[in-house]
Amino acid sequence: MARFSVLTLNNISAKGLSRLPADVFTHSSHEATPDAVLVRSHDMHSMAIPASVLAIGRAGAGTNNIPVKTMTERGAPVFNAPGANANAVKELVLTGLMMAVRNVGPAMRFVDGLTADGDDLDKQVEDGKKHFAGFELPHHTLGVVGLGRIGSLVADAAIKLGMNVVGFDPEITVDAAWSLPSQVKKAHSLDELLRVSDFVSLHVPQIPATKHLLNAERLALMRHNAIVLNFSREAIVDVDAIIEAISGKKLKGYVCDFPDARFRGQPGIIALPHLGASTREAEENCAVMVVDQVRDYLEHGNVRNAVNFPDVVMPRESPFRVGIANANVPNMLGQISTAMANGGLNIHNMLNKSRGDMAYTLVDVDSAVNASVLGELGAIGGVLSVRYLPAEG
Repeated sequence: MARFSVLTLNNISAKGLSRLPADVFTHSSHEATPDAVLVRSHDMHSMAIPASVLAIGRAGAGTNNIPVKTMTERGAPVFNAPGANANAVKELVLTGLMMAVRNVGPAMRFVDGLTADGDDLDKQVEDGKKHFAGFELPHHTLGVVGLGRIGSLVADAAIKLGMNVVGFDPEITVDAAWSLPSQVKKAHSLDELLRVSDFVSLHVPQIPATKHLLNAERLALMRHNAIVLNFSREAIVDVDAIIEAISGKKLKGYVCDFPDARFRGQPGIIALPHLGASTREAEENCAVMVVDQVRDYLEHGNVRNAVNFPDVVMPRESPFRVGIANANVPNMLGQISTAMANGGLNIHNMLNKSRGDMAYTLVDVDSAVNASVLGELGAIGGVLSVRYLPAEG
């Protein structure tokens, strides 16, 4: 009999779901008391999430459609798949860049409006094409804001196209820094990057600090006829300020993945219908990554790429394991150790990490854990959830 059930709220790639063994997992869109939820774009803020849910996996990067705070309060991790769709987004950024510099959109609309035939058509084409002359990318400067997986790939592709690249990311990780092409010049501030860039590509998460990161004040710093590319999140730019900057001939264009009614009839704006991760490969990569993470958590308590938990991965050294999610408060490890000692348990291995106000602990012990010990652990002030994870077999 299966041990875990998984609710799927969207069509999750079959390649990802195939990584859930049928003898251990069931999965469908109608599980009543699921242990986990897999989701893509479904808005979970308006749904009653069953109390049985131990984890949520988002087959993508952003988690704005998930009530992360509520799940944190339950002691349940929310997983995502950072970087799994990076190549798809990179390719679309390059597509948008090419469309902007070669005036592809207006040129296509011009051709669609041609009504002549034969020599008259040729004459219309020759007379009209001068209005769509563009320019080439080499020696122009691309500013990349956010140097995670996507930003690094965009920077590398731009360098290979002959562009100069300037990057800015105050939160860059060590892994991201290692993967960044050495030719990328470091800007010491966003304002510095904006002043020197002909193009600016945004690759930052949507958090309170990044809302309207590009506003009227910052757009005024940019070079005349610069182009902004936003394949990150809509709210990172002030749309009204963008429209005003283009209307006032300050900016040449804005390319994004977020349609807006205010864009209608606005020349210089290219808006695509959320195509960033819309490739077969990206959907498969995201599903595989997040399914593996959810499975590892359900079976072994390991946490990788949760937006609300620290990364905690501990190889099993005993068949008896306990996972504890708790508020990051003093003396928590001491109380956990005492509760286990009171239950006659010997701790074989323990790993504890924290992330802001949240902490998570994995404990391997040498013998089975009874219900009274689990109850004592759950009664510790600040403990949000306790899971007993005995190995099968």
